[in-house]
Amino acid sequence: MSKLIKVAAGVLNQTPLDWKNNKQNILQSIEEARKKKVSILCLPELCITGYGCEDMFYAPSVHRKAMEILHEIAPETRNMIVSVGLPITVQNKIFNAACLLVNGKIAGFVAKKFLAGEGIHYEPRWFMPWRAGEKATIEVEINEKVYSYPVGDYFFNCGGIKIGFEICEDAWVANRPGRDLATYGIDIILNPSASHFAFGKLEIRKRFVLEGSRAFAVSYLYANLLGNEAGRAIYDGGAMIASNGVMLNIGSRFSFKDFEITTATIDVELTRMAQGQSRAPFVKVEQAEACINVDFYFPPLKPEKPIEMKQEAWEKSPFLKEEEFTRAISLALYDYLRKSRAQGFVVSLSGGADSTAVACLCYLAIELGIADIGYEAFIRKLDYIPDIRGFQTVAQLTNRLLTCAYQATKNSSQTTFHAAQTIANWLQATFMNLDIDNIVEEYKILISNQIGRKLSWDYDDIALQNIQARVRSPSIWLIANLKNALLLSTSNRSEAAVGYATMDGDTSGGLSPIAGIDKHFLRQWLVWLEKEGVEGILTLPELSLVTKQAPTAELRPQESKQTDEDDLMPYHILDDIEEQAIRDKKTPIQCYQFLKAKYSQYSDSQLKLWTERFFKLWCRNQWKRERYAPSFHVDDKNLDPKTWCRFPILSGGFEEELEALRNYAE
Repeated sequence: MSKLIKVAAGVLNQTPLDWKNNKQNILQSIEEARKKKVSILCLPELCITGYGCEDMFYAPSVHRKAMEILHEIAPETRNMIVSVGLPITVQNKIFNAACLLVNGKIAGFVAKKFLAGEGIHYEPRWFMPWRAGEKATIEVEINEKVYSYPVGDYFFNCGGIKIGFEICEDAWVANRPGRDLATYGIDIILNPSASHFAFGKLEIRKRFVLEGSRAFAVSYLYANLLGNEAGRAIYDGGAMIASNGVMLNIGSRFSFKDFEITTATIDVELTRMAQGQSRAPFVKVEQAEACINVDFYFPPLKPEKPIEMKQEAWEKSPFLKEEEFTRAISLALYDYLRKSRAQGFVVSLSGGADSTAVACLCYLAIELGIADIGYEAFIRKLDYIPDIRGFQTVAQLTNRLLTCAYQATKNSSQTTFHAAQTIANWLQATFMNLDIDNIVEEYKILISNQIGRKLSWDYDDIALQNIQARVRSPSIWLIANLKNALLLSTSNRSEAAVGYATMDGDTSGGLSPIAGIDKHFLRQWLVWLEKEGVEGILTLPELSLVTKQAPTAELRPQESKQTDEDDLMPYHILDDIEEQAIRDKKTPIQCYQFLKAKYSQYSDSQLKLWTERFFKLWCRNQWKRERYAPSFHVDDKNLDPKTWCRFPILSGGFEEELEALRNYAE
């Protein structure tokens, strides 16, 4: 006879140290699962505290508060089995743990064995990895009462159903804990995760969930975080449930909801039959050493076959890269706005690709959010904005939340002004047109009087360009301050790589939403938004006013016909060198060889020149990257020195390597 169990994986939009909100999301997800008659619910990693608490994981008060919250949650799990994540202290060491709550009580804790310590992850700074086979007991004092709980390398026997854990990174390693769990005849593996979004990462998650369920002959529940949790990382959700090599259900991604529950009905007898046919070794040690037995009654379900997803439904990502980027950044912007309690967005809209992309993403954050959760729920999350209830339409709301300002000097063109005004009007943003040329001239006169000569383009090119960009900063900050709004910087990753930005000018802002993406892709994305766009939300034909322009800073006199690529190199070349040199750590000669093999239309001397220029500018401008506003993480080419790509501010500048490049001849 079939043994059917209703299970669920939940995704939560948490915030570090936001005890009230985090607890509320957990309790609401438990209640939603209860309504759906779920018996086992898996919630994300460190969901009580939030994953991104950084060095606050060292604070004893954080651990005490997390344990208090856990004891408040536990009674709400009556007639259910729920896993929640939190940090715990064992023998003065800190561990990243999952707690299994069974029928209103704490059954025990399982600590993470393999810690994520690469890229944006820094878990080994705070946590110790739990050693396989280790067992311990922790004592917790709550309201002057002491509780004792088991913690360690356990699985749980709940009413005859065996449940084990792989916590996030545990499943990404070769020697994953599921191998040992399989020897105990585990029925269900829970994977509470905090797996940040990156292009293509969903497919990797699908493989380890599906392969884990097949190789270990179990049902596998994967639960992830959702939204912009702590500022830089974006979590896309995407809960998954697989059983014995078959994907049963996949949750939605990039939702604007506070939580979402993905359910499936599993057949324990089917996985047990598969275990009987597998080659997993029979465990010879006494199971009692590794098992925590807990009484639990699973209500009988109708003997119906679990719903199986068709293969094409889970093998293919539902979004193109352009739409993944759109949805990820839009969700991150909305969460950043409300969690920082800013009252809108301000963008210095130049009429070029970067600022236009940022303005469009702000608009899409509003449109996609309302499409996902509805107008009422969208503005309810912004209730801290005093007048938010006074806007009844999307157009009115956008006009309130998005302000764009075009700041002209005599070097600005009618082309970019027309583009900026048209795009802002189409997006229904508030638009301001500011002429700052007189302020620039005043600064030039002020300094000329002090140095005893007039400034000229022949001798003072960079200084004259930079003063224009810097004069734009006070006015745009003033607008942001007056509106209590979030000022968005508009620099992209390609510019960050070579320092093609004016510090305290176009880098001004509290958040830099596109600093993690390269210029070449950004231009492609604008063309996609112009011609295709997000289905049912937006296509913007007026973007042709931007996409047909050659990228330019418009800081030199118009007769010079300044373009970014003349100043630097073609952006696709720059991005290729950046990938080879920074991500893949190739030498200048190796970068040149790569370019030569890929681009036969350019001369050897030109490719050498561009390669040398990149390396020199990269080394010279690390100090700028250190000062950029926080950016969103979207792929493994991130240049953020605080979370991904560390490089010394002062260095030898690859002098010997570049000399070797200059002398290199095949």
